[in-house]
Amino acid sequence: MATFKHISSKNADYGAAEQYLTFEHDEFTMKPTLDGNRQIIPRTGYLISSLNCGGEDFAIACMRSNLKYGKNQKREDVKSHHYIISFDPRDAQDNGLTVDRAQQLGEQFCKAHFPGHQALVCTHPDGHNHSGNIHVHIVINSLRIAEVPLLPYMERPADTREGCKHRCTDAAMEYFKAEVMIRT
Repeated sequence: MATFKHISSKNADYGAAEQYLTFEHDEFTMKPTLDGNRQIIPRTGYLISSLNCGGEDFAIACMRSNLKYGKNQKREDVKSHHYIISFDPRDAQDNGLTVDRAQQLGEQFCKAHFPGHQALVCTHPDGHNHSGNIHVHIVINSLRIAEVPLLPYMERPADTREGCKHRCTDAAMEYFKAEVMIRT
């Protein structure tokens, strides 16, 4: 059984999301973990992919899109949404879940539920304190770069339009949580 979590971010530094996903961080301070030479320590065993970035780095692609549509320019704007699908540690043993399979599931979930958004999908092999729970991070630019069909969680026509922003409503979260239970 998987759990689903959402965090919205007003941080204009899209590269910070990728840094969090690819380097170790202290779970309480959220600051990068440093080695004896004061260098940040890379994570190990993770998989990462980007979607809808046109071959560019996620941060650059997001900034270009924001400029093109004149969005995410104000400090108070939500720039990105970070979703986390955490699998039960027993899923590896009982259901044969691997990091590769979790990454595939994360990419499928992202394509199905966040179409038209630039995204990073990153799977980590274990949770905080090496708890063993494989989990998938999905970080999307809040700006939609392509027109998409109306999805069951969308409430307004603007939720489908290119150049408009993603909204994580209570109804959307209920829908996503139910979908995670069905698909995993």
